[in-house]
Amino acid sequence: MPEAFKTILLIIFVAGALFLSLRIAAWKMKRAFDTIIRDLKSNKAFDPESAAELPYAKGKMINLGLRDYRPKALEELIKLDVVRMVEGGRYYLGDEQLTGFRGYKTQR
Repeated sequence: MPEAFKTILLIIFVAGALFLSLRIAAWKMKRAFDTIIRDLKSNKAFDPESAAELPYAKGKMINLGLRDYRPKALEELIKLDVVRMVEGGRYYLGDEQLTGFRGYKTQR
């Protein structure tokens, strides 16, 4: 097999692996978004008075096993104003969530 063909195959394989790994990470972040929103809905945390604590809000110091995407997803939801934080580390759903999170629908 010519060297040029091997090089092109290697580049295609590496690009495919990169694309696949990014898709898997995005899928895990979406699942983390869904989990956070579902947890807040199940706790009926819709306003500051009913805000709920989330046990995974702080990252673990020692992480054994697979990566937990929930702390990073919570930060992103706060930046997007879907989730809001009150004093004491408690969280509730913002007004944006009531309108559908900018077109993003959670799984039921």
